[in-house]
Amino acid sequence: MGRLNTTLCGIGLDNPVIPASGTFGYGYEFAEWYDINILGTFSFKGTTKDPRFGNPTPRIAECTAGMINAVGLQNPGVEAVIREELPKLKKVFHKPVMANVSGFSVADYAYTCEKLDKEDTVGWLEVNVSCPNVHGGGMSFGTDPKAAAQVTKAVRKVTKKPVIVKLSPNVTDIVAVAKACEAAGADGISLVNTLLGMRIDVKTRKPVIANTMGGFSGPAIFPVALRMVYQVANAVKIPVVGMGGVSSAEDVLEMLLAGAVAVEVGCANLIDPLACKTIIEELPAVMDRYDIETVSEIIGGVRHG
Repeated sequence: MGRLNTTLCGIGLDNPVIPASGTFGYGYEFAEWYDINILGTFSFKGTTKDPRFGNPTPRIAECTAGMINAVGLQNPGVEAVIREELPKLKKVFHKPVMANVSGFSVADYAYTCEKLDKEDTVGWLEVNVSCPNVHGGGMSFGTDPKAAAQVTKAVRKVTKKPVIVKLSPNVTDIVAVAKACEAAGADGISLVNTLLGMRIDVKTRKPVIANTMGGFSGPAIFPVALRMVYQVANAVKIPVVGMGGVSSAEDVLEMLLAGAVAVEVGCANLIDPLACKTIIEELPAVMDRYDIETVSEIIGGVRHG
């Protein structure tokens, strides 16, 4: 094994860096910038059973140390993803990809996951029960342990590939939700999705995005995300994928020390399309600086006292 290698739910990764869903399209868009096969893997754009136009515009706005978005899961629907997007991806990416799935009912999640589970391009199913930007689905499942478990159980019944449940930070007890998903058959947990946030334009006196509230992401949320990753990694026996405000090689190492086996990078990709490439290239030198020989040796290695 190389010094950057890690394993996620039994599947080896060349390195722990994974572009997060919603920030990397279906991959081939970024292949115009660099060889995306240097990535550990990536999580493609959130996919639902039926096509979605998404929320009204404006739906993205910059704010201090981050951004607010309420895209609303715009996507062509699972049938079109399988028919059109995955063949294009396969031409430029030669590793298993993480399929991110959202839904508005338990049946929606099960249907979409069952379809994607059959695709040889897909290595993992990242089941998003945490999107704060849609009504009647998404985060409503992720804030209730019983509802999150219900989705997990339904997906597990119709799939063979690893199921990783993506959790919301907009809860009082993240551990309770994670443990409920683990008990229902999840193979891994990824966290955190965006925090629910809002900004107002003082000049117009209107919210800066049409949806009023949206997902707040970026460096400002990193300490909250790190805390939750640490809590969950110490409470469950399944692998944890950490994310939330990650923008540097040092951030990746912090997430690993907190207990993550891999790390997703989100908002940074929207600021700099080469963000993940840069992080991967800088990791060995940063590891040398801290006398770290391999990624695997520091997972969960935070010290106390």
